[in-house]
Amino acid sequence: MAASVPVFSYASAALAFLLLCTALLTRWRGRPHGRLLAAACGVTVLWSAAQAGLAGGTPPAIVVELAELLRGALWTAVTFAMLGAAAKAQRLALLRRFAIGLYAVLFIGALLPAALTPSLQFQLAVVGRMGAAVLGMLLVEQLYRNAGTQGRWAVKFVCLGIGAMFAYDFYLYSDMLLFRGLNRDLWAARGLVNALTAPLLAVALPRSASWSNQLAVSRRMLFHSAALLGSAGYLLAMSPAAYYLRFVGGDWGSLMQLAFLFGATLLLVVILFSGSVRAWLKVFLSKHFYRYHYDYREEWLKFTRTLSQPGPGLGERTVQALAALVESPGGGLWLRREGRCEPAACWHTAASLAVEPADSPFCRFIEGKGWVVAVDESDSAAPLPDWLRVYPRAWLAVPLILHEQLLGFVVLQQPRSPVTLNWEVLDLLKVAGAQAASHLAQQEAGDALLVARQFDSFNRLSTFVVHDLKNLVAQLSLLTANAEKHRDNPAFQRDMQETVGYSVQKMKLLLQKLGRTATPPQARPLAVERVLAQAVALKAAFEPRPELDIATAGQHVLADAERLERVLGHLVQNAIEATPRDGRVTVRLSGTAAWVRIDIVDTGQGMSEAFLRERLFKPFDSTKSAGMGIGAFESREYIRELGGQLEVRSAPGRGTTFTVSLPRYRVAANVRAA
Repeated sequence: MAASVPVFSYASAALAFLLLCTALLTRWRGRPHGRLLAAACGVTVLWSAAQAGLAGGTPPAIVVELAELLRGALWTAVTFAMLGAAAKAQRLALLRRFAIGLYAVLFIGALLPAALTPSLQFQLAVVGRMGAAVLGMLLVEQLYRNAGTQGRWAVKFVCLGIGAMFAYDFYLYSDMLLFRGLNRDLWAARGLVNALTAPLLAVALPRSASWSNQLAVSRRMLFHSAALLGSAGYLLAMSPAAYYLRFVGGDWGSLMQLAFLFGATLLLVVILFSGSVRAWLKVFLSKHFYRYHYDYREEWLKFTRTLSQPGPGLGERTVQALAALVESPGGGLWLRREGRCEPAACWHTAASLAVEPADSPFCRFIEGKGWVVAVDESDSAAPLPDWLRVYPRAWLAVPLILHEQLLGFVVLQQPRSPVTLNWEVLDLLKVAGAQAASHLAQQEAGDALLVARQFDSFNRLSTFVVHDLKNLVAQLSLLTANAEKHRDNPAFQRDMQETVGYSVQKMKLLLQKLGRTATPPQARPLAVERVLAQAVALKAAFEPRPELDIATAGQHVLADAERLERVLGHLVQNAIEATPRDGRVTVRLSGTAAWVRIDIVDTGQGMSEAFLRERLFKPFDSTKSAGMGIGAFESREYIRELGGQLEVRSAPGRGTTFTVSLPRYRVAANVRAA
């Protein structure tokens, strides 16, 4: 009963592939790769029959061995054919040669078992078939990954079918290598697993008309595949050598085997991490497998990603991005500033101090021609400067052209592996140089804009400071004019002393604001009636003298005391200047549960609705001969900054009322307001 299970399993596989082969030879004749598929199905039928017979004890083991190897070789050939029909110009030559070599070794090992020891024969058969299964899965993965949307619809079932066969083989032989013996259950189920793949292939065959669509093997996948297969081949080659050392080493055999395998693995890691080896492999694959040297989509995405990284160091990233296009290990950047090209950055090389005049023959040549100059060519038409000839390992000078003007240039060092300077490489470097120039110019413009904004901020602050100084000068001028008349008046003397002291203090604060080390003002709880009392007291020398009316005491706001006093004082000053001497200016404080209200009422000449709408808060627009037109603008902006509002009600001949509404701040009992 136990023997009938594998017989049934492999017999079902033979029947399934026999039906598929019959359909290929009759109904589906003329399909793409139809003959090769029919051959693979036919050999699978023979292999399944041999395995079923082996379970019954009839065919020799050599027949089963050869049938299995031939089956794997033909299904591998099918995947090569499907890739090779679309991947022209010998794109898969390396993988094909590896497959031929691998199966040749396996066939020789199967035909000449007497030349190998039983242990070595087991290692070769199991590891070799694992390698063949890995190769098959790799080809299937590339076939599916590199197909377009329509192509994936056409090949997905054939990829599932062939991939499932190779995946199960890999699982079977991995288990066999791990446990040093064949798992009878896995081997018995193998036939049924293969039988289940036949319907997938049958579903894929009606879609075979689309298999001829263009498929492209990506450069990244080919690079990693070549590296993986090379590593696998290297390890497969080292394994027999390690086994031989163990076989002939006697008592030292195990030690020699482990040391050899560790050394071989360490050497492989060193090779894989070598930049020169990786560069050589990329150049080799691009030269022999592709019509064009570059995958422009990948290169441009990588180039743009490098330049667009946030943070400083754009100059170094520019050199790095250009160097990566030609596998250069380093270089330097020169930018045009004030009539000469100065060294601005370097990457993986020592910083240079050489400066090239912008009107030198070399700069005029690369600006006019836009050429990438090869430094090491003796017949170069470019007039190379002396410092460039002695630059360490100088190879290429890439101009950075922006709007037909030279922004700078990049000097690249000799590449890790030889790179042919054909039209494709030179054109790519020219376009990349123009792209890098735009990024560098944008950064230069951004830096210039930042400086301009700093100057603008300083000029704006200076304007406010001048405005405040003007008000202080007006107060001091008024005191000077009244000094002769009221100098013997003790009250006037006290007012004059307070006004002069306040003016000195205010001037010191203004000077601090102009300094670079000035700290921004900090908001803190303020008693509004104290701020108003100080603002009104400072205007006591003016006529009409403002009156303070505290309707609701105990009002607090969160603000900077000096700025709030300046804003309120400016509004009071405007009210005084707009009111005749026999008029009235009243400052009234009131409030609600949520708001603090300050009304500044005058009986002056008032303002028209058009003036309120178009000119009152417009900066640098003033009706006063010596005015600057920024006081009302600054007052409104700061009140808005505090979360409040500034409203104006006025009419010609009826006076004006400024209403300041500020959010009320509730002061805790243990906090003392300013």
